[in-house]
Amino acid sequence: MTGAARAFLRKWHRTNWPDRKLLCEAMVLLSFSRIAILVLPFRTIGLIAGRIRAKNVPPEATRADIVRRVRWAIVACARRAPFRAVCFQQGLAAQIMLRRRGVPSFLYFGAAPDDKRGLIAHVWVRDGDVDIVGGEETSRFAVLATFPGTFITQPRERR
Repeated sequence: MTGAARAFLRKWHRTNWPDRKLLCEAMVLLSFSRIAILVLPFRTIGLIAGRIRAKNVPPEATRADIVRRVRWAIVACARRAPFRAVCFQQGLAAQIMLRRRGVPSFLYFGAAPDDKRGLIAHVWVRDGDVDIVGGEETSRFAVLATFPGTFITQPRERR
């Protein structure tokens, strides 16, 4: 067994059961997100990300703790995943985890010009003003879509 594997097992044994459960959920959802992004059309992924289930919104103190713990689990698992879990996978997994817990977050999909690669895309998730994942560099990206979508009602024409 390698030193990294031993270190991982030591950390795992020191982790309490609720955190282990959260880490397992994060890894399963990162894996699901990876597969979904590879095989499903963007429209279907948008439907998954935009599904509204935040019916019983937790109180603010509990909500902040949920956001903190989900962020921790997603980042920890993304670093250790056997595949490349970038912003899109992390954002989709975080969105699903937060929605399951009643936190009404938004997943943002944006793009920005890049001198070397042309156009680059980025995904981030926010709960109000709080960045959950991917929010470190959002200022340079133009928002192309949010999930769930934000709809502006147009005034009806008079007949």
